[in-house]
Amino acid sequence: MELYLVQHGEAASKEVDPSRPLTGRGRAEVLRVARTAHAAGVRVAAVYHSGKLRAEQTAEILGAELQVDETLAVLAGLSPNDDPHLVGGALDSLSFPALLVGHLPHLSRLCSLIIAGDPDLQIVQFRMGGIVALANDDSGAWGVSWMLTPDIVAPE
Repeated sequence: MELYLVQHGEAASKEVDPSRPLTGRGRAEVLRVARTAHAAGVRVAAVYHSGKLRAEQTAEILGAELQVDETLAVLAGLSPNDDPHLVGGALDSLSFPALLVGHLPHLSRLCSLIIAGDPDLQIVQFRMGGIVALANDDSGAWGVSWMLTPDIVAPE
């Protein structure tokens, strides 16, 4: 089973726009990462996001490029300061392979909870617009399969 965790792309500051949409750079980086993931064969059944504009816009770009059949859906528990146990406990109810678009510090805590059972460990360094791929083995243990960040994707 695969689970992809994505920190939203670069967003405008609260001072520039309180709704915090993606910047032009943020859109471009997410698009490059999404196209690279698609070309590498990444397929997902569903894309979930926090409901915040920057996460929704990131999810829309990824969903379009990865040709997701299922509509994008808001998943409660993906906001920046939410308890990671809310999503961690709901993993069994998601459509897999699943892609979750959220925020820090939540994604870091969720990743640590899934992999090590402790949300307070620092296991992965997330990057805006990047994908962290998790997979579980036959025993059900989760681990990091790969990461794809805008820094390593060649500009178009």
